[in-house]
Amino acid sequence: MRTLDPDRLLRAAFAAAIDAASPARCVPPALPTPPPGRTVVIGAGKAAAAMARAVETHWDGELSGTVVTAHGHAVACERIEVLESAHPVPADAGRRAAERLFERVRGLGADDLVLCLLSGGGSALLPLPAAGLTLEDKQALTRALLRSGATIREINTVRRHLSAIKGGRLGVACHPARLVTLAISDVPGDDPADIASGPTVADPTTCADALDVLTRYGIEPPPVAHAALSAGAWESVKPGDARLDRSECRVVATPRAALEAAARLAESHGIAAMILSDRLEGEAREVGRGMAALARVAVERGQPVRPPCLLLSGGETTVTVRGPGSGGRNAEFLLAFGIALGRCEAVHALACDTDGVDGMAAVAGAIWRPDTLARAASRGLVPQVFLDRNDAHSFFGTLGDAVVTGPTLTNVNDFRAVLVR
Repeated sequence: MRTLDPDRLLRAAFAAAIDAASPARCVPPALPTPPPGRTVVIGAGKAAAAMARAVETHWDGELSGTVVTAHGHAVACERIEVLESAHPVPADAGRRAAERLFERVRGLGADDLVLCLLSGGGSALLPLPAAGLTLEDKQALTRALLRSGATIREINTVRRHLSAIKGGRLGVACHPARLVTLAISDVPGDDPADIASGPTVADPTTCADALDVLTRYGIEPPPVAHAALSAGAWESVKPGDARLDRSECRVVATPRAALEAAARLAESHGIAAMILSDRLEGEAREVGRGMAALARVAVERGQPVRPPCLLLSGGETTVTVRGPGSGGRNAEFLLAFGIALGRCEAVHALACDTDGVDGMAAVAGAIWRPDTLARAASRGLVPQVFLDRNDAHSFFGTLGDAVVTGPTLTNVNDFRAVLVR
């Protein structure tokens, strides 16, 4: 440990996690056998284009289709059309892409195969509003939900019931073809209904559940949506629907597997690694404070594991944006962590989003060092002021401690690593 640079170790662990969830690594082993008829690829998400490339590279036989990914996440494909749209607030390009996916699966028969490629970001990239709802309505609701502090499970419950494509509706459109969904999970618990809001799988939640979420966070939907949700008129496809009998979902990459790859990297350097959880949720700053307390216990008592050690966690925290900043749950987690930790020579930490984009910022996250507070003070930066403003990205950017990867072409959500020397 004395000869290992902590920054390099943390960045290498993050890179190992991303590599474990790379579409080139996780998609090929999960591919089904080619069908007697046509194979049509559809999909959405930040990893969708890279997943499509992996399919093309390893597929024998006829192949066509369309996927939509976020701007900056496109990968050139030869047989599969790649479209781009905005994220996290939906745009008209995504609406047109959703219509294109329906066109691709129209008229297929029982001998055909639909291969659906889904990853995080797919919800925003397929914004096909329910009848009577406008794209502008969905944009406003998305902005309100993202700032509300609602969990991703709650947000996706609403999305599924305001959509003409999510909540199993795209899967129903593929009937009677065989449907195989390959999904890279970005949600705590890896529930396929929450990955890209489950466009190809049955949904056990209800219109009433969606309305409850909006009420809980004080978000008033348009009158048409309130009326439809109250009446159950926009119900999603439910478990047991015969039109999904020939459908299956294979989750090909998970947050847990990514954290396990990071743990193996640490252990190869003689550092004990402990995965605390792959599904932590809650306010990012509260999770950060709790993690700081745990790091202090590791330093002072050698628990839950004796140093040198790496404490790993994943999941998806939330930020209730009350200040003028843009949020960013990993940066906010890390700033709250560092403030609570105080000056501690034994602890380094990194918190990043595995897709390379933390909230609205084009950075993956940030890194915390034992001298972060001292360097901030020397520049007149008051950490608590930045936290109160939900502006952690500006704090770390000013110090040069932002972690910038660019689009990673995968997404298994938050990655947090605390190194105790």
